[in-house]
Order: sequence, then C-alpha cells, then structure tokens
Amino acid sequence: MARKKGREISGWLVVDKPAGVTSTAVVGKVRWALDAKKAGHAGTLDPDATGVLAVALGEATKTVPYITDALKAYDFTVNWGDETTTDDASGEVVRSSDARPDAEAIRAALPGFTGDILQVPPAFSAVKVEGERAYDLAREGEAVELAARPLWVEELSLTETTPDTARLMMVCGKGGYVRSIARDLGRALGCLGHVAHLRRIWSGPFDAEQGVTLDRIDREAQDWLESQLLPLEVALEDMPALRATPEGAVRIRNGNPGQVTGTAEFGETVWVSDPATGPICIGRYMGGLVHPDRVFNL
Repeated sequence: MARKKGREISGWLVVDKPAGVTSTAVVGKVRWALDAKKAGHAGTLDPDATGVLAVALGEATKTVPYITDALKAYDFTVNWGDETTTDDASGEVVRSSDARPDAEAIRAALPGFTGDILQVPPAFSAVKVEGERAYDLAREGEAVELAARPLWVEELSLTETTPDTARLMMVCGKGGYVRSIARDLGRALGCLGHVAHLRRIWSGPFDAEQGVTLDRIDREAQDWLESQLLPLEVALEDMPALRATPEGAVRIRNGNPGQVTGTAEFGETVWVSDPATGPICIGRYMGGLVHPDRVFNL
C-alpha cells in the first residue's frame, strides 16, 4: 500500500465554517492548504451550520476524543409553524400549525430540555442503523426509527423572540442535535418548529473568534496558515499535566510505563510532557508512573 503523501505537521486549526459546505470538505481543504499528511475534525457540523470546526492535524488527531467529549455551545434560531423532514430549513414541510408561542410559554418549556434528557436524533443524521447511515436510508424514502439517546444539556436559554421565531443558546455535551431540540420544543409547545439558523460559538477550548475563514485559507500563504495553528496540548487543558523524568520519557516513548513528576488521582487520565520536546503521551497515573495509552511522535 502506498504511503500517504504530505508533511508531518501537528496542531489544531480552528475554522469558522461557512454555511453550504460539509465538515469533511473543510478538513480536506485545510489538509490540502497545509500539505498535511493526516487531518481530522472534532465534531461534525451540518452543512447549513456555521461556526467552530476544530481541525486536528498529525498527532493532534490522537486528542480528538477529548474535544468530542467536551461541552459545546450553540446559538440557533427556531422557526415556528412548520416541521420538516430534516428538522431544519433544507427539508420538506411535513406538518404545519398556526399556533405561535409567546416568550413566557417558551421559557416555561425550556427546563424540560435541560439536564439529563433523552433525545431522538433527526432522521437525516449520521447515526448508523444496521450498518447504514440514517441519512442514506431517509434519502431513499425508507422510514427510519431511531432510538432515543442520553444527552446532557448544561444550559438552554431564550435570547430573542419574534411572533414567528425564537433565538436560543444551548450548551450541551457529546452527541447533541440542535435540530432535535427545535423539533421537540415545537411539539411540546404545540406549534411545531425547525432550525432556521445554527452557529456553534465554542467547542471545548476553541472559540469562533479564533476561527480562520475558508476565504483566508484559500488566499493566505502556507506559512501564515501554519502560524495560526494551536498546539496539540490545547485539547488537554482539563486534564492533569505531569512531566516525565529523562528515563521515564524514554520508556514512555517505547510504550512502557515511565516515571513522572507531579501528582494526580490514582488511575486518573493525565497527559505527560518532556520539558525538551513537549507532549509525549496520554495515559493513566499509577502512583509515580504513567502507563501510556496514546503516545505522541513529535
């Protein structure tokens, strides 16, 4: 098998994704612009959504799960009156209502969508059903029955309202579908609804204000784009940081338990650095030693 071409470059690039492009396409553009050997992203955004798409390059791809699990914040607008096949404005209207909720009714309904909730993903989603993507089955006209999934919603608040719309802000954990919140909120209020606008304003440590636009990725020199990279360890800021001893660093790089300085809870997941070279692993702290789970080749 031929080796993948590209440079060995590691770090995070925060992209402010525009509407009308897939997350996969954004990753491909970043990889091409930086001539990177390896790239991935932490959390898909719908094609019509905008905002933070954190692209991991090289060894940073090993830290993607820790961003995927982090809290994320969304600013979104719900249009009342129509429920659609996709639960957003791109779908066909399947049900309509003349009812419209006032701000008081909306605020009264929001506590039912906060804390630990169960959420049924949209039929047009990447959830797999017997090995097939739900959106592929839905596009073929097949009825898709998806099971409810647990979701932690840290915050859901109303920020603006008009007779036909409501603008809300949500902070949630892994696996949240804003489109499902809009659909279920519309049903609960008896007026139906769908997402008209969706923007991810932050994801873990990454903020939309840091984001590089696709236009800049297209027109800026590679050196400038590389200067916008954030270090791999940005994704690990909520994890205890320890340092390897010189001997411990050698052992850890070879995949063996190594001695570290600093402390953490026994069995806790930590990241370890070598003062001379930077991050060397994510692993489990076992009382003066770290057992590496993911070793960085930097």
